[in-house]
Amino acid sequence: MTLEEKIGQLQQISGDFFGDDGSSVTGPLSSYQVSKKQLNNVGSVLGISGADNVIKIQKEYLTNNRLHIPLVFMADIIHGYKTIFPIPLALGASWNPELVKKVAAASAAEAAAAGIDVTFSPMADLVRDPRWGRVMESTGEDPYLNGMLAESFVDGYQGELPIDQTHVAATVKHFAAYGAPEAGREYNTVDMSEWRFREQYLPAYQKAVEAKALLVMTSFNILFGVPATGNNHLMRQILRKELGFSGVLISDWNAINEMIDHGVANDASQAAAKAIKAGTDIDMMSFAFLGSLEKLAATNVEIKRLIDESATRVLQLKETLGLFEDPYRGISAEKEAKVVLSKKHLDLAKKAAEESIVLLKNRQHILPVNSEKSIALIGAKADTGDLLGNWSWKGDVSTTRTIRAAMATHFSNLAFENGYSFDPSDNETDLKKKAIALAKKQDVIIYVAGLTASQSGEASSMTDIRLPKMQLDLLTELAKLRKPIVTIVITGRPLDLTVVDQLSDAVLLAWFPGTLGAAAITDILSGLVNPSGKLSMTFPRSVGQVPIYYNHYNTGRPVTTSPSDKNNIYLSKYIDSSNDPLYPFGFGLSYANFTLKGLKLSNKVFGAGETITASVNVKNDSKITGTTTLQWYIHDLTADVVRPIKELKHFQRIQLAAGSEKTAYFKISTQELSYIHSDLTRSSDEGFFNLLVGFSSETQLETTFLFKN
Repeated sequence: MTLEEKIGQLQQISGDFFGDDGSSVTGPLSSYQVSKKQLNNVGSVLGISGADNVIKIQKEYLTNNRLHIPLVFMADIIHGYKTIFPIPLALGASWNPELVKKVAAASAAEAAAAGIDVTFSPMADLVRDPRWGRVMESTGEDPYLNGMLAESFVDGYQGELPIDQTHVAATVKHFAAYGAPEAGREYNTVDMSEWRFREQYLPAYQKAVEAKALLVMTSFNILFGVPATGNNHLMRQILRKELGFSGVLISDWNAINEMIDHGVANDASQAAAKAIKAGTDIDMMSFAFLGSLEKLAATNVEIKRLIDESATRVLQLKETLGLFEDPYRGISAEKEAKVVLSKKHLDLAKKAAEESIVLLKNRQHILPVNSEKSIALIGAKADTGDLLGNWSWKGDVSTTRTIRAAMATHFSNLAFENGYSFDPSDNETDLKKKAIALAKKQDVIIYVAGLTASQSGEASSMTDIRLPKMQLDLLTELAKLRKPIVTIVITGRPLDLTVVDQLSDAVLLAWFPGTLGAAAITDILSGLVNPSGKLSMTFPRSVGQVPIYYNHYNTGRPVTTSPSDKNNIYLSKYIDSSNDPLYPFGFGLSYANFTLKGLKLSNKVFGAGETITASVNVKNDSKITGTTTLQWYIHDLTADVVRPIKELKHFQRIQLAAGSEKTAYFKISTQELSYIHSDLTRSSDEGFFNLLVGFSSETQLETTFLFKN
């Protein structure tokens, strides 16, 4: 390969460069100053899908590429291709790694059939600030749960290596700590100690890398003062050397050139040099590599060597994908039509939605709704297919079944009014009057509130995380009727639901539930399905508590339940609010009732190389079968550095028939006790530990054990 051909492999372009017949388009070539010769050497394309489209472009490209090296097609397949599954934050609420693996496998099968080779997923970013719109792409605030689910996503997308024609390569993103922008503002500064990064943010990326993810994507933000895309310590030392990642490192969109705005590069040439020295292999749409690397290599032997390294990694990726054997990976329009939106995938989408939906409140067991009751279904969100959420670019909102349509098949005495609108030109007063008039006639009010898909995702940061004012005003008026109110919330992020909780008898958090979301919601309302979702991200009482998360550190002046603290103002607390969240991490109700008793340890003391086993009895003391998630937490009482008040270490989804019980176990080893010390190494210390167990982070039972090293 010539130097120019090697550099071409490191450039990714968008689908805008190709016409309907697969040939090049002049506009983008001119705009980005790319010659046709350079275009014929590029290594990858993003945002193109559809078997026919991919075949045309690949065929045209191979005709013009001297060495007939095939393109690799990449895309954002975040929670489904055409069958849209619940958003990742909702999947996090399932607490079901096996389900997530199946969802990823189904997404991969559809994407692969449509000609996509690589997905830009999973997002392993730890998130704690609901003001940031991209929390919807994460699975939550906990390092352990995020790591388990990141691993499941990778396993589901890729299957066994080398990747077959029904799977795609996974891209772990965004490395690193993209989910911690200051003020929750998109693309903003990330500033934390390396100790905290290694302790809480790195583990989920590590689990995904250990699952053999073939790509990692750099993040837009700075970390340790340097933009990630040009951060040698982050990429060379931590990612490649310590985590052992040997795959392809791809920049995010234009991230290389953005180092100029960050103020660490004078121009595209300097930015390109920093990026490739840091280990970035593919330049996504900044064209800094294509425009600068050849000149840089002419006078810099190191740059030339790094180009060889990066080109080799890109070619190895293509080999692992089977593109040299079959550049089309067996795709056809006929195969695509059979795979997308298959019954198997639609059934899985419904199951995923059922397990992701979280019951937050159910006063006097108002849910499930008695089918004999007359229902006032109110809310514009009940009569729209806007249930897919952001990053569902191939999902079809226009054909997605609405909540109104789904409920009509189960509830015969159902009447509907919009009540509010997302169009500011609509008459709010008229909409509200009609909704209240309807509600007066019916027995039960089911109020569907929430956000639009565009109000979550990239570039959708918010300072006010309440529902829109029109929706809250209507709910306030409905509550004055003193009729039972069930509020269903459609959202891509945690919200301040304080008013909703106060005014509603039941609150059902449906997230953006996907293609079969309406059916899942209806089955939960009717009692055909018993909700089992548990929050993977804390819901605040107000935006003033943000960021809020369960596994925070204690302070020197913690708030306790001691009577002596009641009137002590010199504690770490607010003067206008409780410290406690509205809904804690791990929380979620069921129509069944579960209890815990008999927490035991096989031994109260253990040493290095040994384990102890904890056990507890879980009982369903209701008259309905249900599923809950048992959560085990540990607290290190005295350590080298401060420790969280509790840390999730294990969880189990448990289904119990009415009146039945079982014993659950958790084997504890030194691995569960280890943490990052002040010298940035991981180990476990001697001392006492609390073991806590419950159905949320607000645990029910605890005991203490001693570890002797």
